[in-house]
Amino acid sequence: MDDTGDTGDEGDGGDEPRGEAESGVSQRVGGADEVAGIFARESPYLERYVQLGIASGRVLSVSFPETPDEEAQPDHELLDRIEKYLEGVEEDEFDDVIVALTVPTDHRRVLERVRQIPYGDQINVETLTRMTSGLDHTEEDDLNAVRTALDQNPAPLLIPDHRVRDGPSAAPPGVEQKLRSLEGL
Repeated sequence: MDDTGDTGDEGDGGDEPRGEAESGVSQRVGGADEVAGIFARESPYLERYVQLGIASGRVLSVSFPETPDEEAQPDHELLDRIEKYLEGVEEDEFDDVIVALTVPTDHRRVLERVRQIPYGDQINVETLTRMTSGLDHTEEDDLNAVRTALDQNPAPLLIPDHRVRDGPSAAPPGVEQKLRSLEGL
């Protein structure tokens, strides 16, 4: 258990990383007292809003609506960081942000590996499949599982599926292209 009360156990019993900072200590979004809510801010670069769903200091979702949820609040420290990233001011990996991955185990393993792709780097679906424990890059079913995990990514940008060049992204195509362009991909 870390200092946030998180055991890091998401149910598979494996040794996979769980969105922890390199120090191994998870950081909650906005502190442990963060209330659940929807937060959104317009991004001039994306020509859309960046909208976050947050509960218990964890990101549940990231989306890019043209119009935000009417109950969305504009102020959140993670939106400040995302804004700096999108302005090209900061090469933020967001690796200290906890994303609550309530997805099947094989999808979670894939998405955890995607979080390890550094800013400005890209890989392909086959390489991502090789990097993911329990999957075989020579099996079409496993390659398809990787594509499905990318397509159903609940938090694109924080889980940078835009860095997988031949895979789908959960972000709208225009957003995916702008994220790739921002990172020189």
